[in-house]
Amino acid sequence: MKKDLLKDFTPQLFISLKTYDKGKFINDLMAGLIVGIVALPLALAFGIASGVTPEQGIITAIIAGFIISFLGGSRVQIGGPTGAFIVIVYGVVQTHGIKGLLIATIIAGVILVLLGIFKLGKIIKFIPYPIIVGFTSGIAVTIFTTQIADIFGLNFGGEKVPGDFIGKWIIYIKHFETINWWNTAVSIGSILIIVLTPRIVKKVPGSLVAIILVTAIVYFMKTYFGINAIDTIGDRFRINAELPDAVMPDINMAAITDLLPVAITIALLGAIESLLSATVADGVIGGEKHNSNTELIAQGVANIITPLFGGIPATGAIARTMTNINNGGRTPVAGIIHAVVLLLILLLLMPLAQYIPMACLAGVLVIVSYNMSEWRTFKALLKNQKSDVAVLLITFFLTVIFDLTIAIEVGLLLAVVLFMRRINEVTHVSVIKNELDLTDESEFTQDEEILTLPDGVEVYEIDGPFFFGIANKFEESMRVIGDKSKIRIIRMRKVPFIDSTGLHNLESLCQKSMKDGIQVILSGVRPKVHAMIETSGIPAMIGEVNICDNINIAIARANVILSETEE
Repeated sequence: MKKDLLKDFTPQLFISLKTYDKGKFINDLMAGLIVGIVALPLALAFGIASGVTPEQGIITAIIAGFIISFLGGSRVQIGGPTGAFIVIVYGVVQTHGIKGLLIATIIAGVILVLLGIFKLGKIIKFIPYPIIVGFTSGIAVTIFTTQIADIFGLNFGGEKVPGDFIGKWIIYIKHFETINWWNTAVSIGSILIIVLTPRIVKKVPGSLVAIILVTAIVYFMKTYFGINAIDTIGDRFRINAELPDAVMPDINMAAITDLLPVAITIALLGAIESLLSATVADGVIGGEKHNSNTELIAQGVANIITPLFGGIPATGAIARTMTNINNGGRTPVAGIIHAVVLLLILLLLMPLAQYIPMACLAGVLVIVSYNMSEWRTFKALLKNQKSDVAVLLITFFLTVIFDLTIAIEVGLLLAVVLFMRRINEVTHVSVIKNELDLTDESEFTQDEEILTLPDGVEVYEIDGPFFFGIANKFEESMRVIGDKSKIRIIRMRKVPFIDSTGLHNLESLCQKSMKDGIQVILSGVRPKVHAMIETSGIPAMIGEVNICDNINIAIARANVILSETEE
């Protein structure tokens, strides 16, 4: 059993190394180098946009990227900071400070590890698609909103920018006359370079080309023409080209209680994004699928360790994962190389980052938010059934107007309600009073295809899961029949499971029937459902002999009861 447990949680790296060769290493090396270069501008931009320093973004990409590749359950997943976390990280920093963010990330890491250990990875995938699109599109709009100040170079005169969406736009409009056209030109130029680069050079990321080219032009303008109106990273941050020492934040019960809701949001968002990314990657590379539970454990360990070095939340990054795949990466070695490349950049080239214009990074994030928006998918979902559209819009507007924590909480609640509603829709209760058609049925063991029911016997056929919603259907079905029967056969051959609420309702139904002088017989009960029924008072109430294997035995039992009643 211990051996099976270890097999369930074996990192993909160890599996891949068993058949590793020189050819795979060369492919992974090239992919790792390219992904490391692609990750650089994104790590810088995500760090700054999240309200922390640029090197904290790179530190996250290095440490989390290494751990996720080393321990993860996907062959090609690339981990690091992502745009999805910008909104929530910024909010936590504003409310609880950097220390609160680090504690919340560690708690989120523990939650992710527990999700993996208890094998809940597949459950995460059952979150309805409209909810995922709703808060992803909402995050995209929010990221774009946070970049307005840097795109237009607005000056707020020391006035603090509110954290909420509406408050931000109010202050933007209020101070829009302070627009800095140099910053706007840099942002527009950066966006155009990012968009046009793939048409000329496919292998080199447009964001990197934009940062190098625009930074060089701005540096030239400052040095030779005295144009100092364009803010750079160095104007706002002090760049440290080193890995900091690990420091354990002071975690106490009060902090855990205060930060738990945020930590749960970080954990769920990280789980959803990483598993979606891994699933998309599986579809592209084919072959063996990722292990979702191992992936969650790796994500959790990464989010426990990274904050010790000042890092922010991390998860699987779909854009970098696809870059890895497209450049030949097929094992976790590519992800490890990507982390090493970023480490070398941090140690050797980080001081040059101070010259990068903030407006250029804003342009990078505008493209990130556009790609995240999934506006075509959003538009297509608006043509779906009304319930899906309602869920989509509610999740979207909650994300934009309030915050991601509320959006995910309400989104998950909506997911549960929708699930119960749809299960209720697919579960049917039919009533048979005179004849029962046994054609093409597994229970058909007699010569007759049509089974005539004795007078006073009615059959209730349940098709689908038996949970609390079925009780109402029973009540409705019973009202359809005018005369009371003497025996009520509940046919359960198509009931795959019964929950505790459904069991309670079935027990109440049996109790009410017996009180009305109606004998209940259960027919075709599956082993798992039978085991649940045995834990209740139903067998003692209706008699163990009245729980039958199939409808033929149930009808024979009904005839015996009717004969005994007549005597």
